[in-house]
Amino acid sequence: MANLNTLLLSMPGGTEWILIVLAVLVLFGGRKIPEFMRGLGRGMREFKDAKDNIKSEIEAGMKEEKS
Repeated sequence: MANLNTLLLSMPGGTEWILIVLAVLVLFGGRKIPEFMRGLGRGMREFKDAKDNIKSEIEAGMKEEKS
């Protein structure tokens, strides 16, 4: 439980998020951000699909063992 508390305390707050967004705007410019976010969304979707696939394979294997 201590690790969760440490993680929550180390998360950026409102001011930090504003500074991060401003830094991204300065570094990448307004035109690159939609392309960057699209790529990030695709990566997150692929990760979720892979996670779900592995989970279903593990569950199927456990069902086979019980039978």
